[in-house]
Amino acid sequence: MTTEVDSPKDLLPFGWERGPGAADTAERETLFRFPAADDPAPDTRRVLAMSLYASVLGLGGVGVGVRGLVSVIGGGVPGWYVPLLAFLGLFSVTLVVGGFLSIHQRLLPYLLLAAAAVPLSGAVLLAIAH
Repeated sequence: MTTEVDSPKDLLPFGWERGPGAADTAERETLFRFPAADDPAPDTRRVLAMSLYASVLGLGGVGVGVRGLVSVIGGGVPGWYVPLLAFLGLFSVTLVVGGFLSIHQRLLPYLLLAAAAVPLSGAVLLAIAH
């Protein structure tokens, strides 16, 4: 059995976009979503600030990755070191992606970007310790 879909928005899961069949979504706004064609463009200063901060986090993540690679090649690291380092890095990236997906919110993107520094800081401390 096949069903006809009115728009690609009907195919997206988890309430990322509002569809015509969604109940009670007109009253609440979706926090994380890809911008639609009819959305207003975010402020240029906001995008620039978020991008610069995300690039600083990314460069920190690259530094942690290089330091982790050197530690692994040098040997003597415990078995939990690489998975924990990878988890902290991926969790930080997930928070940054959430920040950019919520760019039309007022405060949430900045909170998510600030929160992304916490696991990255843990990864830096872990990389320095080993």
